[in-house]
Amino acid sequence: MTARMDKRFADLAAEGRPALVTYFMGGDPDFDTSLAIMKALPSAGSDIIELGMPFSDPMADGPAIQLAGQRALKGGQTLAKTLEIARRFREGDQDTPIVMMGYYNPIYIYGVERFLDDALAAGIDGLIVVDLPPEMDDELCIPALKKDINFIRLATPTTDDKRLPKVLENTSGFVYYVSMNGITGSALPDPTVVGGAVQRIKGHTKLPVCVGFGVKTAEHARAIGASADGVVVGTAIVNQVASSLTEDGKSTGATVPGVETLVRGLSAGVRSARLVAAE
Repeated sequence: MTARMDKRFADLAAEGRPALVTYFMGGDPDFDTSLAIMKALPSAGSDIIELGMPFSDPMADGPAIQLAGQRALKGGQTLAKTLEIARRFREGDQDTPIVMMGYYNPIYIYGVERFLDDALAAGIDGLIVVDLPPEMDDELCIPALKKDINFIRLATPTTDDKRLPKVLENTSGFVYYVSMNGITGSALPDPTVVGGAVQRIKGHTKLPVCVGFGVKTAEHARAIGASADGVVVGTAIVNQVASSLTEDGKSTGATVPGVETLVRGLSAGVRSARLVAAE
């Protein structure tokens, strides 16, 4: 599983551009629609997919992703069903890396070993578990690495040079740089400040550095992608899904095409990012 992620970043480096990493919530607004969204992402320009695991108490998520999780849970989404979305996606796509993102509680309840075995069987390449610090690596990080599943760690503006080596100690796949303090869906960060932070992190690791939180448009993606190895977009996609739903939260014929259109625009921004950097 680590090989698929490494190959994707190597291919993008050879191509001379950053990755577009797209997040959506598994089961939002229902199982079939979220599976259709996932299947549509690669052809729209997504290089790596983050599959959200809905959770009732998401401490780091802004209102949009919280509501997406609530819609998914209301529709009966479970961790097992989220793994099933990945498994069905893998039936037609063996190349696009999948990272599951969420919180530890559902995994703990599911059972760590069982979860990791099922994640491998479903074709999962990496995990982002935002509420497990490095001091708790024995809980999930080390077992995941032993199964050849990447464990992707978050770094933030407050992760100083003293703390950073500890954060990076067992990180693999890529480093997710949270570009500002606060919750998801915040305002766009200053690209100059982000560029400096990316370079500081690269002074401690050879892993790719992907930047997220606050990227909503092609222009944002282009600006951030000028210095980052990847641009992560989540809230904009979740908002696009929400805006297409009926008043009672049901999917419409506009749900999947709306996400495709948004991602194509973001992809165009990412693909032109290094041109901006060279100007």
